[in-house]
Amino acid sequence: MYQRITNLLLRLLKVPHDPQPPHGDPASLQVFRAGRNLFKLKLVGWGAAQLLAFAGFAFWLVVLVDVEVEVNARRRSQPAPPTMTVDSFAKTMEKAGHEVGSGGSASGARKRGGNGMAGFRHGLAEIGTQLPGWAFPLLWSLKILGLLAYFAQLPVTYLIARLDYELRWYMVTDRSLRIRHGVWKVAESTMSFANIQQVVVSQGPVQRLLGLADVKVQSAGGSSGDHHKTGDDDMHLGLFHSVTNAPQIRDLILERLRRFRESGLGDPEEVGRRVSAPPERGTDSAPYPLATNSPELLAAASELAAEARALRVSLG
Repeated sequence: MYQRITNLLLRLLKVPHDPQPPHGDPASLQVFRAGRNLFKLKLVGWGAAQLLAFAGFAFWLVVLVDVEVEVNARRRSQPAPPTMTVDSFAKTMEKAGHEVGSGGSASGARKRGGNGMAGFRHGLAEIGTQLPGWAFPLLWSLKILGLLAYFAQLPVTYLIARLDYELRWYMVTDRSLRIRHGVWKVAESTMSFANIQQVVVSQGPVQRLLGLADVKVQSAGGSSGDHHKTGDDDMHLGLFHSVTNAPQIRDLILERLRRFRESGLGDPEEVGRRVSAPPERGTDSAPYPLATNSPELLAAASELAAEARALRVSLG
């Protein structure tokens, strides 16, 4: 069931398939994933946000009920309220704003049992008495729609938080590395060992508690002084975010980087251009590459062989 819902969500968000391995020997490919505690940390953040949102709904629900009860009581005690005008509404808003901010006068506060929250509700009630009869049913309709939207987003936002953890790919070969992450915003970066300058392991206080760390791979062109940038907005920085084996990943990259440089190999595209380019004149190599599949060259060779056979016959 979870897999079906996940596939449906990925199709709706148009998230691409799993990334292809970067350049390098397929046998050297190693894939790393984020630590499990990263998902727990994301789950805590998701739960805290949902609790705060629900607390906001509950608070305004209680306020709406109290204000409606007080407004209905006032309307029953005053069957024929005066007609609302622009001036009267403005004066009511000014008075309500004063009571919301200060809790009303001292005598009014004592009558209502104090200021603060009581003054806040009283000020809203002053505003409510100036509203038409259909205002509270409309507010209740909006409140119900808001609650329905809140409960509808719970599974969606949970799945996105989980997929943001699951869809983190860190791939390393003997020539390059590739990083992909994100659900709403999918980011994929590839770095060749020919451009990598340094590899750093960093760990914040929360990460230390959870046994996680980051591996930052800096390439040529990046500025080590831009500490405010992350792997999301710096094309010269590859970030292995919240992994459990950061030292092993760092040592693996450094070892493969050392072998890469000792072998004298560059970027695969650069190597291809060097191989296909003709050698310069004056070198020990042939002046031009031999085009053994050229029809003109084959015809000339056949003609030369025929003349050599004829010469051999005439001399014999």
